[in-house]
Amino acid sequence: MVTGTAVGPRTARPHWDARQWTQLLVLSGNMLLDAIEVSVVLIALPTIADGFGLTPWGAQWLMSGFALGFAALLLLGPSLYAGAGRRRGYLGAMLLFALASVAGAFADGLALLVAVRVVKGGCAALTAPTGLAIINDLFPEGAARRRALSVYSLFGAAGFTAGLLLGGLLLEASWRWVFVFPAPIALALLVAGLYVLPRERGTRRPARSRPAPPSRRTLLKEPALLRSALGAASLNGTYQCLLVLMVFQAQDDFGWPPWQTALALLPACVPLALTVPVAGGLIARYGTRRLVTLGAFFPVLGYALYLARPEGSPYVLGMLPSLLLVEAGFCCAFVALNTQAAAAFEAAARGTAVSLYQTCVQLGAGVLLPPAALLLTHGDGPRPALALVTAAGALGLAAALAGRRSRTRP
Repeated sequence: MVTGTAVGPRTARPHWDARQWTQLLVLSGNMLLDAIEVSVVLIALPTIADGFGLTPWGAQWLMSGFALGFAALLLLGPSLYAGAGRRRGYLGAMLLFALASVAGAFADGLALLVAVRVVKGGCAALTAPTGLAIINDLFPEGAARRRALSVYSLFGAAGFTAGLLLGGLLLEASWRWVFVFPAPIALALLVAGLYVLPRERGTRRPARSRPAPPSRRTLLKEPALLRSALGAASLNGTYQCLLVLMVFQAQDDFGWPPWQTALALLPACVPLALTVPVAGGLIARYGTRRLVTLGAFFPVLGYALYLARPEGSPYVLGMLPSLLLVEAGFCCAFVALNTQAAAAFEAAARGTAVSLYQTCVQLGAGVLLPPAALLLTHGDGPRPALALVTAAGALGLAAALAGRRSRTRP
């Protein structure tokens, strides 16, 4: 899962004109495409591994490469846009994303495929936060912005589900369609963006009228941001590791075709898409600390349950309960972690803080996937890899519990 946004409680529904709706749908469509890009390749991993004679450790670089490319460029976005401007940089990243998609379809080896994924991850790092910043400029603070962010987050959550289903269908023809199909979508969003995305104003406030934002080093000293980043890195990293383990198990142990694997993994993404619109209400009612703690506890329980399952357990007694528990954690913590990370900072520092947080989210997958896949490749079955995933999930739970203890002190 790529990027989340804080969503406020439900209020009176604002009225938007057709241009505002078009702008929001174009920006949200890019969020949808970024989420699809993660899950559609996930389903294709065993097929690609068979085609190139790869082990799970070799194939996982298609996942971790995207995450590492995302993390590497996420903090550089503002400086890269300084000369070109946000609009031009955003549209340029969309064009590069489309070109990289076409290049991936003609790749003849793992090195080029991984390079394509790294480039696409970098493009997502440039477009996702910029799209969010443009939304913040287009919609005034209050009910209008909260509703816009709800739509934006919903597209991201729904994109993961769409990617699973699309991957199962496209693989019936060839794995190369998995790489090329985002190209026309990205180009369509690019053309639409040329017409509807606002241009930067020619005049700006003098720099001295703006307070200087705190440095990243200063922000990282904030305990709430550190705990949120660690919890999100654990949640995203362990989630992607579990799904990679399961797609290889579905092919190797169960002999399922890709479309059946895609249907089997739907419980790991559909509930989040359904609950994102009401996340603001849940935070208002229960608070972020409780939701973050539950969001760390449920996945650890799911990983431990899957680790302890008897060999040869059927889907309904093995995979399904673990998928539901992990997804319950996402439903609780997906928005709450974002909100907790940003809540400790003033507006001037919030953008940098969220970028640091999202970098850690991506690093969670980029760092955990290689050792987990290595254990899956050379270990005695999937249990050593699952033990690592469970331990990483327990680390996220410890961070959440530490946050609760610090808040309950006098």
